[in-house]
Amino acid sequence: MRHGAHKAAKASAQRIQLSKMLFSSGRGSHTARSVRVAQLVSNNGAILGIDDALAAKLNEVAPQTRRALREAARAAERRSTFMTSASLAALVGATASAIAFANPDDTASLLADEATTTTQLKRVTSVTASRSDSRTPLDEIANTTVSSDGKSQQTSNEGDWQASSDSSALDVKSMSRSLANNSVVAVLLERDVDQLPAGFDPNHASGDSGNTYPWGQCTWYAYERRTELGLPVGSYFGNGGSWASSASTMGYWVDSTPRHVGDLVSFLPGQMGADAYYGHVAVVEKINKDGSIEISESNVKGLGVISTRTISATDAADLSFIHY
Repeated sequence: MRHGAHKAAKASAQRIQLSKMLFSSGRGSHTARSVRVAQLVSNNGAILGIDDALAAKLNEVAPQTRRALREAARAAERRSTFMTSASLAALVGATASAIAFANPDDTASLLADEATTTTQLKRVTSVTASRSDSRTPLDEIANTTVSSDGKSQQTSNEGDWQASSDSSALDVKSMSRSLANNSVVAVLLERDVDQLPAGFDPNHASGDSGNTYPWGQCTWYAYERRTELGLPVGSYFGNGGSWASSASTMGYWVDSTPRHVGDLVSFLPGQMGADAYYGHVAVVEKINKDGSIEISESNVKGLGVISTRTISATDAADLSFIHY
């Protein structure tokens, strides 16, 4: 009894040890214990005495060997290649069928390469020749008879270019405002086109380099007012009595007729109350219908004092006016 119980206990211990080997976790898939377990499972658990369903389940969760992994990868690659080839073949077949049903007559042309025809360019030989082939002298063309509207006309290339007889001299009446650099002078030039002196240059030197005249004097004011109106004026015309001669020397249009607002009017020394030594200069502000003029001036009633007065047409005819 004691001996039988001892053997029974020993068999029970062996089963417990085998169960631990099957279900206890290990550190790797290639340990001695793992290999032993895999061998037991590959035999469908014959040693354990388990049924086939449990053995198949154990095979699913059992770690695979490296060889098994490689074989599984190759099998997957073969399946992928087969599926790709089958898909491509199906696509080509579907395309060919669609083309055949769409236009059966053109099916053969898609599978055959048509012959290429080479054409050699030939030189054009017609009445019209290129520029490099032949040219007709101008003399022959110019001296032939041309028919136009039923009338005969003889052409000729004889003669030369000549300007018209009235173009030898500049006609100041045909001058435009674009000839004047000063915009104010350009407008006045249009008005005075019939009165301009022969050979007048609207772009003559102005002599302007700033107001150099003593403050408050008639010359100082005349420069300031003239510049305010946008008209040219010289900086070194001298005393008021010499402005007309100085301006005329530089090319200004100077005469004895008042023409525009802004004209400079020069008084000789002692003329109409001007200084006996320096003379006087003023600016035309208005031209009346009767020929009289209104002028603005400085230093008649005091240094720097600006005043105005009217000069009759008779007196104005004796004065000198600087236009532009």
